[in-house]
Amino acid sequence: MNKEKPLILITNDDGYQAKGIASLTEALKSLGEIVVFAPDTHQSGMSSAFSASVPLRCRLYKQEKDMRYYTCTGTPVDCIKLALDQILERKPDLIVSGINHGSNAGISVIYSGTMGAAIEGCIANIPSFGISLNDFVPDADFSQSARIAYRVAEKILHNGGLPKGVCLNINVPVGEVKGLQVAKQTSGKWVNEYVKSADGAGNDVYWITGNFENWENDNYNSDEWALANGYAAVVPIKIDMTAYDCMSELKEKLLK
Repeated sequence: MNKEKPLILITNDDGYQAKGIASLTEALKSLGEIVVFAPDTHQSGMSSAFSASVPLRCRLYKQEKDMRYYTCTGTPVDCIKLALDQILERKPDLIVSGINHGSNAGISVIYSGTMGAAIEGCIANIPSFGISLNDFVPDADFSQSARIAYRVAEKILHNGGLPKGVCLNINVPVGEVKGLQVAKQTSGKWVNEYVKSADGAGNDVYWITGNFENWENDNYNSDEWALANGYAAVVPIKIDMTAYDCMSELKEKLLK
């Protein structure tokens, strides 16, 4: 492993064979030494889940100059944890998760395996970001997302990283991107989340579906507004989830 170049760890939640991670790897390879450590199967919606009751397996399946590719039987967070603890000879300079097939804007950041991996990197005090394309088509065009990933990665590597305890959730619209917009997470929730059907025996089964209910359609500082208006949204995410503004009120209500 070349210790002179920045080390970039790449993962995703769509699995190591997904088009998005291939596009991301190709885009970032000129920035340093690359280690891809990705789930061997689709792991969407796993958030920060990790494997507590089963052992993990990983294998090196390809190696090139300054590039290694591994698959892992676990979740995206398992991939980050295992790579940092057992596989890598040195601490990465950057962790990138993606490119995800589908948006992780708004409340989806809570459920996202893509962002679970980025948050895990942030917990390890490594500059990290997740990047997603707002397109669920398997053969989606990731070229613009890849260029944005390169731009952000280059800036992070050359400008001293990110603030401690902060990672980035980047979402890219379909079509021509007007630019980047630093934004807030849109307030809203998923509704009509399941559709009922029947299995072969006539028993009820439920499939995840739904649509996002946006509670602030006109907020031009939100990530959903940015996406709807042709901008890639960059949302800073904190790993410290303390609601500091409520602490005094809770002391009054609970401790007196």
